[in-house]
Amino acid sequence: MAVSNAVDGSGGRGSTVAPWRNWAGNVTTRPARSVAPASTEELAAAVRAAATDGLTVKAAGTGHSFTPAAATDGLLVRPERLTGVRAVDRAAGTVTVAAGTPLKHLNETLAAHGLSLTNMGDIMEQTVSGAVSTGTHGTGRDSASLAAQVTALELVTADGSVLTCSAEENPDVFAAARLGLGALGVISELTFAVEPEFLLTAREEPMPFDEVTGRFDELAAENEHFEFYWFPHTGNCNTKRNNRSQGPAAPPGRISGWVEDELLSNGVFQIACAVGRAVPAAIPGIARISSRALSARTYTDIPYKVFTSPRRVRFVEMEYALPRAAAVAALGELKALVERSDFRISFPVEVRTAPADDLPLSTASGRDTVYVAVHMYRGTPHEAYFAAAERIMTAHEGRPHWGKLHTRDAAYLADAYPRFGEFTAVRDRLDPDRRFGNAYLRRVLGD
Repeated sequence: MAVSNAVDGSGGRGSTVAPWRNWAGNVTTRPARSVAPASTEELAAAVRAAATDGLTVKAAGTGHSFTPAAATDGLLVRPERLTGVRAVDRAAGTVTVAAGTPLKHLNETLAAHGLSLTNMGDIMEQTVSGAVSTGTHGTGRDSASLAAQVTALELVTADGSVLTCSAEENPDVFAAARLGLGALGVISELTFAVEPEFLLTAREEPMPFDEVTGRFDELAAENEHFEFYWFPHTGNCNTKRNNRSQGPAAPPGRISGWVEDELLSNGVFQIACAVGRAVPAAIPGIARISSRALSARTYTDIPYKVFTSPRRVRFVEMEYALPRAAAVAALGELKALVERSDFRISFPVEVRTAPADDLPLSTASGRDTVYVAVHMYRGTPHEAYFAAAERIMTAHEGRPHWGKLHTRDAAYLADAYPRFGEFTAVRDRLDPDRRFGNAYLRRVLGD
């Protein structure tokens, strides 16, 4: 087990551990010490030692949350050695994986076994535990978030004991810990439901804002996975429809795929965002050009190569989950807000869907959901735009993504989630001393 700490000149425990920063760079924390366990046993020992020393404990993934969910001045558990696929059970249709395994590694390993997750988000840099614990999701008519695909998990609790949880074993903990915000303990391994690998055909196509919102119910119902991006300051959107295919595989050409996914979506977009940050008045014109740069295309490939794409331009993000019936109205209000304001928004607004699920803290808990995500280029003032967008979302009973920027607190969230009290009761039982607490959890869960 790799441990990092220091002793100061007075004989006390020092604080020379390097600070930890998230991917966007908007969260920095300096833990008293950090540890990189390679096994469940090493993780449990680290939690027990932290308890003896009176330290709080938080696990960090790859930092793709924009909230300080992983921030701690106590013990920081790093993920890089707690990795690897531990078991593949074809008969049961499951794969068991260590908590620190990056989604990219999981997807590549599943593909090597001819298997796949049913649905996933649009990036795969996160650890499996970080993605599950904050509610990472893709878009789907019938298939839900990563956490909803978990069938079992292993959890190290506040006293260093290890709980195995599933629908049959510790079912109340399982229900809460599949999307647990790190509030119940540190997940050491996860078991996902998987299925034989299949092909998806992606159809990407520009579409006017009025058409896509006017046909939204139709497009969401007719496609297994539908999403779209609206470019603020324009009436233009780019839509994406992913549906299962009998094949054959027809991935994007090497050069054309590079042009779309790297040159335009990352390289040119990075330059456009940098210009917009330096000269905000140029943003509407840049947006009109950007919204027309991506052409229609169709391609067929294995799931993770269709669902995910590289995201190299750094940004900050806020995302709200809305009741399905409220989505079009909220989008119309957001568009009107941009049109009447002085905001200059260089990033598109992303819209995705999810079916209702049964996880207590899932943003889709108990209701069919549409996600609306707003972004700003890193280093650009975002507070006023996000605050105005948040007022629209909360007026429509929105639930904020746990890993993305928002200002909601426990009082709001207890009303937004019918099973909120069920989750906090499990937390009170497993972690009464708040060994896994931090300022973010105090705000969103109460204390």
